[in-house]
Amino acid sequence: MNRNTFWGTFFCLFLWAIALQAQERVLCLKIEGEIDPRSTRYVKLALMQAESVKAGVVVAEINTFGGRVDDADKIRTMMLESKVPLLAFINKNAASAGALISIACDSIYMAQGANMGAATVVIEGTSQAAPDKYQSYMRSMMRSTAQANGRNAQIAEAMVDQNLKLDSTIKKDGQVVTFTTQEAIRFGFCDGEANNVKEVLSKSGHENAVIENFELDWAEKVVAYFLNPALSSILIILILGGLYYEVQAPGFGLPIVVSIVAAVLYFIPYYLTGLAQNWEILLFFLGLVLLLLEILVIPGFGIAGILGIVLVLFSLFLVMLNNDFFDFSLVPDSVLLHAGISSAIALVGVTVFVFWALGQLATNKRMAKIALQTKLDSKDGYSAASNLSGLLGKKGKVVSELRPFGKIEIEGQWYSALSSTSFVAKGTLVEVVGQEYNNLKVKSVG
Repeated sequence: MNRNTFWGTFFCLFLWAIALQAQERVLCLKIEGEIDPRSTRYVKLALMQAESVKAGVVVAEINTFGGRVDDADKIRTMMLESKVPLLAFINKNAASAGALISIACDSIYMAQGANMGAATVVIEGTSQAAPDKYQSYMRSMMRSTAQANGRNAQIAEAMVDQNLKLDSTIKKDGQVVTFTTQEAIRFGFCDGEANNVKEVLSKSGHENAVIENFELDWAEKVVAYFLNPALSSILIILILGGLYYEVQAPGFGLPIVVSIVAAVLYFIPYYLTGLAQNWEILLFFLGLVLLLLEILVIPGFGIAGILGIVLVLFSLFLVMLNNDFFDFSLVPDSVLLHAGISSAIALVGVTVFVFWALGQLATNKRMAKIALQTKLDSKDGYSAASNLSGLLGKKGKVVSELRPFGKIEIEGQWYSALSSTSFVAKGTLVEVVGQEYNNLKVKSVG
């Protein structure tokens, strides 16, 4: 290749790269199935990416019969505030929450045979209308969203309210508005008919744009994976099992670490998807604090410990439910039953796991290195600490590492002892500061 050919080729590639850079980019996302917290997070991430890549327009392909009102509200708010123009492509269905989301877009295109409307709020999992406060809220959102994008607010409201009076050509008395594609075009709720995304772009003046489909990355898929009810039950088992073992053997450390890690894996997916509210997570940590106080500060196990366990269990249960600060009117019986079964499975699992683990620990050789296994017989020089008379304030020497249980020697007698810290080495000088059951409670003094 001679020098002229090389520079000619280089110049052509340079111009081609500039042309690609200047070409408009379109980001396509799909809103399908039930509208729930996962949908909200999906749309949020898609709109963030659209802004970061400087997309010229976003196409939202919609095919849904609705879902949660609170999530539909969050999605429509993000769409109304988006800096990137949005085109809705209703591919067959945009009912209920789907209608609200569609109206929030700058332009609407519908496939042949598609439908939009029927936005009456119903209780999840049933066809029963929700209480009027939810209908009123939905009517208000439909009106304001239609007004924001220059559409007829009364028609939008009539998609929720069957009693609203409109021209008979729009709706019949006693029915909510549901438009076909041609009806939506006629009454200003659709900008044209299109059967695929390319037709939408062509009719909206973006026919030469480069199309990019939005996909969740692996981390977001992991978050969705941890929302699996079966996995949630396993995490609850680890949370409760870890707390139980920490209560039984305070200071050991590993059980509480396992419990905290499981709690993080349990709460984060629910929090990121909007199911776990701040106050529900606060309940869990309040219960955890009460348990830690019971373990580390308050002797025995009483009101604080019991209340801590109740708060932990209650918060884990509430996180799985779409409640509005203890208002369960939109939570169907099937969802309550599902959450109850998951919690019950977790409790049974914890019970089985505890009894199994206790049996394993009793015969485990490794456990013998960190727990007292030898029988303490009086003929071998051991003495039970059933009476503190003459022992409180006495000093002795550790003859078997305290982890936190072990043995100490005072005036030639050996006693079972419990350290006030998690570990005291053999040979350390200690002082008796109290008694817990048949164990002397000691602290290091040198």
